[in-house]
Amino acid sequence: MQENTSNISHHTSTIKACLFDLDGVLVDTAVYHYQAWKRLANTMGFDFTEEQNEQLKGVSRVESLNKILAWGKVEKTEAEKEELATLKNSWYVDMITKMTPAEVLPGTVDFLTAIHKVGYKLALGSASKNSGIILERTNLAHFFDEIVDGNMVTKSKPDPEVFLKGAELLGFKPAECVVFEDAVAGVEAAKRGGMKAIGIGVKSVLTEADVVVSGLDKLTVKDLEEL
Repeated sequence: MQENTSNISHHTSTIKACLFDLDGVLVDTAVYHYQAWKRLANTMGFDFTEEQNEQLKGVSRVESLNKILAWGKVEKTEAEKEELATLKNSWYVDMITKMTPAEVLPGTVDFLTAIHKVGYKLALGSASKNSGIILERTNLAHFFDEIVDGNMVTKSKPDPEVFLKGAELLGFKPAECVVFEDAVAGVEAAKRGGMKAIGIGVKSVLTEADVVVSGLDKLTVKDLEEL
């Protein structure tokens, strides 16, 4: 690993570590969340739209369920909610275990390979409790030095916990880290944690991000050095 550290000292940038959100940045699992939630709503006798699904971006499973029940005007006890959330997750896990590397978003493998090669440290910072399965199925796991996911954190974004933990595990100060996020709450979490943020999406939505691009296929190592 010695050569990597010497490489990194030539960077004009202070950024030494990259923290990635998973859904919507590296892979698109939103479609599976949508299908599972829709199936759940249908079992309760109402439908769930893609527009509504957009409002669940970066929102925890419990909060998502509460929103869906409110949209369907359905009341459930805490115990019933627990059961419904578990059922939704089992359908979701069934779908993601069938994922393949073909489902990785454009440019992801090239970009991760390039930044890994010049010595940046990489961590995953995701609210998903299933991130391990997804990374294995899509063949991305080997890029990451550390994985921080929903099994390790208690607070959801915009709380910076997931990214601060990632920085700590990688051994870098927040100011030395950049976060890649597609959700407003995720960008806010990065900024609250004292990190730079690259938004994956549209500028008019991710207004707090330092840089906004439509996908990792639009980024190079040079972009990181210029942050």
